[in-house]
Amino acid sequence: MKLARKTMVAFLEKIETTAIVIEAYGGSHHWAPLPQSFGHMVRLIPPQLAKPSYVKHGKNDPADAEALCEAMSRPTMCFVPVNTAEQQAALMLVGVRVRLIRKRTQLANTICAYAAEFDVTVAEGMAHLTTVLERISASENLPALVRELFAIKANEYARPQEEIEAVDAKLMAWHRADGRSRRLAKTPAVGPIGGFCYP
Repeated sequence: MKLARKTMVAFLEKIETTAIVIEAYGGSHHWAPLPQSFGHMVRLIPPQLAKPSYVKHGKNDPADAEALCEAMSRPTMCFVPVNTAEQQAALMLVGVRVRLIRKRTQLANTICAYAAEFDVTVAEGMAHLTTVLERISASENLPALVRELFAIKANEYARPQEEIEAVDAKLMAWHRADGRSRRLAKTPAVGPIGGFCYP
């Protein structure tokens, strides 16, 4: 049976409590609490665990649903816990930080490449890059246009750095307020872990 979004709520409210499986995708953590509020047990399955093994034919909604039901019935299946809005916000913070670091690294590489064109070498490490930019800005041996363009790149490089620091402060505040995160930080490192499975 195919349900539109607007009729799904009424359907879930009427049926007897049951296990509901949802593919862990972008909106799954938003939708999962709805069936839970009606007493249903919700399980989220990572797509990479369900589809390669259990999709028997072409990709479409019925085939995906069949694959998810098949995957859920396996005793060794790993599930994703349903996150609260606050937990999703923390994950978003991590994602934003990763993107900003990628942007900062890209800018640093660009600056180093430009600097090499003018025989200015940059030692490894972000701290050295700022020093080199200051040295270029003060250099009388480089054309004014070059110094001006490096100044633009220096300003561009400073922005993600400031944003990363702001995100880091928010992440640290979240970490201090979250008991599980604090406990995890106290766990001694024992080498690579094969992965956690949420039953």
